[in-house]
Amino acid sequence: MNGIAIGLLLPFLGTTLGAACVFLMRKAMPPRLQKILTGFAAGVMVAASVWSLLIPSIEMTGKEGFMSILPAIVGFLVGILFLLFLDEIIPHQHIESGESEGPKSHLSKTAKMVFAITLHNIPEGMAVGVALAAALENSSYLPMAGAVALSLGIAIQNFPEGAIVSMPLRSAGNTKWKSFLMGTLSGVVEPIGAIVTILLASFVLPILPYLLSFAAGAMMYVVVEELIPETQEGKHSNLGTIGFAIGFLLMMALDVLLG
Repeated sequence: MNGIAIGLLLPFLGTTLGAACVFLMRKAMPPRLQKILTGFAAGVMVAASVWSLLIPSIEMTGKEGFMSILPAIVGFLVGILFLLFLDEIIPHQHIESGESEGPKSHLSKTAKMVFAITLHNIPEGMAVGVALAAALENSSYLPMAGAVALSLGIAIQNFPEGAIVSMPLRSAGNTKWKSFLMGTLSGVVEPIGAIVTILLASFVLPILPYLLSFAAGAMMYVVVEELIPETQEGKHSNLGTIGFAIGFLLMMALDVLLG
């Protein structure tokens, strides 16, 4: 149970600590730092999708040939389509964008920004929950240490995400405490999603390979649709690439060494 508690709390703690940067830094986050942090988050998510989700999904089938990769293919595609669907039906606005996305809404810009980050966090919460559920039900393919390693990687990635949320909100004129609170709340969906997944673990055991790859697909959608483009826009795109490499290697090392 200690592994489950740690796995659930780590990502939210990472978001909270990142959001707290609003008390320590200037109103605006330096563009170069934001490029590095965004690239870092993308690197962590790509490595986690492969080592912590897709590979266990394939191994867990216990089959050979095409049938061994069928759950990974189906789940991955459905995960991407699911995030695409949410992207279309939920009004949101990315921090550096001047235009809203999704259906028209009278929500404030701040609320739309929080929705945008929440969309990013949904697949991460699902990934942690599915990994913990898989470790509980079938630890031979995904041990608890591996699930906690994934949670730690997501937590490290959530630290810059929390800062990337709270700092622009502060720059937009919100108080430090409101910016911190909004940044922290953007990560609440992760432990909630993880807990729901774990509670349903015994019911979803037969489709765990599909759920693991589903979470991977959802995370990859966020990386390709939002994070990578953000690192390559404007100046200093090379810093985003360096951040990606660091995040990828760190998450890969965590999964291999701890899992």
